[in-house]
Amino acid sequence: MSADIPLNINIKEPRWDQSTFIGRASHFFTVTDPRNILLSDAQLESARKIVHDYRQGIVAPGLTENELWRAKYIYDSAFHPDTGEKMVLIGRMSAQVPMNMTITGCMMTFYRTTPAVVFWQWINQSFNAIVNYTNRSGDAPITVRELKFGIPITDENGNRLGESTKAAQQAITQVVISRILMAAPGMAIPPFIMNTLEKRAFLKRFPWMSAPIQVGLVGFCLVFATPLCCALFPQKSSMSVTRLEPDLQAKIQENSPELERVYFNKGL
Repeated sequence: MSADIPLNINIKEPRWDQSTFIGRASHFFTVTDPRNILLSDAQLESARKIVHDYRQGIVAPGLTENELWRAKYIYDSAFHPDTGEKMVLIGRMSAQVPMNMTITGCMMTFYRTTPAVVFWQWINQSFNAIVNYTNRSGDAPITVRELKFGIPITDENGNRLGESTKAAQQAITQVVISRILMAAPGMAIPPFIMNTLEKRAFLKRFPWMSAPIQVGLVGFCLVFATPLCCALFPQKSSMSVTRLEPDLQAKIQENSPELERVYFNKGL
């Protein structure tokens, strides 16, 4: 079928250059766009069809490159990359901001009693479990043993070279730094603003507005902190072969002596 756009656009990879912070930030602003959770099933199915057809070399007449990329990001936001199944709504990356702003805002508002603290901590951990399950690898069970058994490493072309605990250490360190910095603005900035607002007549007259205002402030922080902190490190992270375990270095030197760097999925 004739097409208005070329058939060699690599929609398996992000649209923007992932070797730069700006490129990674642009990618994650699209991935975490909360508006994607408002899309109807019909819109999701339309995006799925566009992506699947394009991979088969079929392009609808009049489809533009921008529309193709939009469909790719809609598809990625709702369908599991390995199984192709539609993901649970609150487990999608596009739900991170609205869910986290609600949970964090409520945790910061309702902290004066033990039952309230326990309840919102339970909600928070339950949500984290749903996110981890929803975004799990489709061909492997969830594991907490990465530091013991390592994570898969590949060459630049994606050829698997083995599993490395050193790579796991770097990946987990990067994720922990990103998660801490992601949460910091929403936990640090709103209390100062709320402290000022609570002294004003408005909140003294309408104290019930405290919770929605705090949730809104946390949400404003997360809209920017979430994609920017996800973009701090490349998703396809790398490290020098010389930093790997000695036995893995020896294996790589034997099979690929010219190889200088290995690559791995950092995770989110």
